[in-house]
Amino acid sequence: MADQASELEALELILTDANAEPTKLSYALIKSITTNFSQEIGLGGFGVVYLGVLRNEKVAVKKLFIEQDFSDELFVDEVNCLVRAKHNNIVRFLDYCADTQGELVKFDGRHVMAELRQRLLCFEYVPNGNLHDYIKGISHGDEWQIRYKMIKGICHGLQYLHKERITHLDLKPDNVLLDAYMEPKITDFGLSRLFDEGQSRVFTKNVPGTR
Repeated sequence: MADQASELEALELILTDANAEPTKLSYALIKSITTNFSQEIGLGGFGVVYLGVLRNEKVAVKKLFIEQDFSDELFVDEVNCLVRAKHNNIVRFLDYCADTQGELVKFDGRHVMAELRQRLLCFEYVPNGNLHDYIKGISHGDEWQIRYKMIKGICHGLQYLHKERITHLDLKPDNVLLDAYMEPKITDFGLSRLFDEGQSRVFTKNVPGTR
């Protein structure tokens, strides 16, 4: 419990310091802050997103789909990619979890030791949903200023990614989140490197997400 308390404190400090570097979180802490993954807030081609509740803040935890050919080497590459991406119009990456445990499972009539892998990414919580849902719900009376702010923010975020030589590959309204001030924040860039064509269910070709 003492280790979890110190981890939780470190995570909360990262949220208050924009220059703090992401660190590794334990799977036990992730399960604790998500109440054992009880509140799903998003579902995409790469994983399920759950709400994480800290003492004074909220976070979003993405639990990645793990297939047999999932590459940990590419997972490390993508964590490094997320660490590099620091911009007001990019969803902020906070921490990651890479947990591997052995588990006895029954196979062909006997028990064998199986490897159970969990790979998770922790991001800032962006409260106002995604651009796709916003567009569906807008009325003709919506102010042009708000729309212009969104367009401008998306352009700034995309320009930054390209400057950092990071290719998004799947920019669409679902992958643009809106914060409390309706500022757009781009998410889900680069993760395609972790998945092949069949797994991602989003991309039409297998192109690296970073160069």
